[in-house]
Amino acid sequence: MTTAYIGLGGNLGDRNAHINSALKLLSDNENIELVRTSDIIETAPLVGLDQPKYLNAVAEVKTSLSPQGLLEELVEIETSLGRVRKEKWSSRIIDLDILLFGSQVINEPALTIPHRQMHLRSFVLKGLCRLNNNLVHPVLKETVSVLAERLNGRDFFLNPDVPQLVSVAGVIGVGKTTLAENLSGLFGCKSIREAYDKNPYLPKVYAGEKELALDSQVFFLSSRVAQLNPKNLPPGRITISDYIFEKELIYARCLLSAEQMSLYEKTYRSVRSEVAQPVLAICLIDSAENCLKRIHKRNRPYEQKIELGFLQDLGGDYDELFAHWKTCPVIRLLMSDFDCENAEDLQYLAKQITSYIVDAAVIASPP
Repeated sequence: MTTAYIGLGGNLGDRNAHINSALKLLSDNENIELVRTSDIIETAPLVGLDQPKYLNAVAEVKTSLSPQGLLEELVEIETSLGRVRKEKWSSRIIDLDILLFGSQVINEPALTIPHRQMHLRSFVLKGLCRLNNNLVHPVLKETVSVLAERLNGRDFFLNPDVPQLVSVAGVIGVGKTTLAENLSGLFGCKSIREAYDKNPYLPKVYAGEKELALDSQVFFLSSRVAQLNPKNLPPGRITISDYIFEKELIYARCLLSAEQMSLYEKTYRSVRSEVAQPVLAICLIDSAENCLKRIHKRNRPYEQKIELGFLQDLGGDYDELFAHWKTCPVIRLLMSDFDCENAEDLQYLAKQITSYIVDAAVIASPP
């Protein structure tokens, strides 16, 4: 007997009754033992279509069937309950998916296990967490609780029609540029670096000329808008940036006066829509003390007056930003456990990234 996990969902008719009927048919099957079921939760249509809301649940079963045999039984249950198969993303009476089948990994035209996008669905991961918080995804090698934390309660899907922008975030000196450059080399893709060295105002601002802070922030803002313009980022291809655009407001609030901030926010709001959204964020986390050591070691003259308290405040601002982050999944990396220069650590992260992007070249030959 193999332990498997099945996702159930539907948004037509008596949704609750259909899920309960499917569970009954599962338990009545002599080759399937229904062990337990998560709570049934209501979710919005995944891609924002004009559809009724879904009810979803996850069931834990034990089965003597093969994965292919279990799939055949699920299709038969769907059909018996009136499922009519139409185009992708269409409404349905009932949908039954094999999420996990023991620790098996299967990639066949008719069957993919683990479910190809289960790590992007909060409603799936929440159900799995309720049943077994320590379940490990056999490809990503992370628990379902870690995968759920990356989504912050949101549901996502892989979209090949947008730039596959992966943005690395974190305070000054945490290692963003090093990681972004190493990843871009590993993937053989375009990288975008913050234009620190081209900003003529930045050294003067760090030297104490606060009246130039607005000029410095506007320079960075215009530079990032140009770098992250979707027209410059081909859809369906991975690009890695060593910053996240939303850091603009973090630094502006730290460096600008109230009057400067008022002027800056008007410009920010006018250009925000011109920037590509990341499909994945990687947040690097380390102590302010360690970041300050790296700053001193790399010895950029204009950074040497940065103080510990400034970095601590930035760290708190980044924590607040990602506590409410809804744009895309976030992989959080503690720098005490991760080395941006270590080949094994980079291969681990590359494997994670591959599962959150749509890049034909990367998927055909994963890192």
